[in-house]
Amino acid sequence: MTYRFTAHLACGCDDPDVDACVMAGLAESEDDDDEGFLLMFMCDFAEPDDQEVAVGMDTHCLVTRDQGTAYGCIREVELTDEILRVTLDPESLGDLGLTDHIIEAELRAPAADLARLREVLPRILSYGRPESRARLIMS
Repeated sequence: MTYRFTAHLACGCDDPDVDACVMAGLAESEDDDDEGFLLMFMCDFAEPDDQEVAVGMDTHCLVTRDQGTAYGCIREVELTDEILRVTLDPESLGDLGLTDHIIEAELRAPAADLARLREVLPRILSYGRPESRARLIMS
């Protein structure tokens, strides 16, 4: 089964002078108290170091609203003008606090924010060890 939500917010952050890491995200609502769905895609600015490799943090990271976190869990992302579809490794669902390995977001965020997401997301998905890189389909 596919989890579906409407993303009213989007972001793409990749300024090393301002941001702690490279981030791209989608959320249903900007209200922190809201129980709406949220996805944050992240990676470091620098290439992974030996310690990150040793603990398996040498790839992209996905975080959900309740701080569910998994590294290297994204298998594929399809991004069109209206939909972002994420296919996850089913083994990561427990870490992320999810029950479905496919997530679809209907994109209703401001165009400029979606443009930033489109710029930053490819960098995140291609970060780290090659065997954990997600396939990205953009149209």
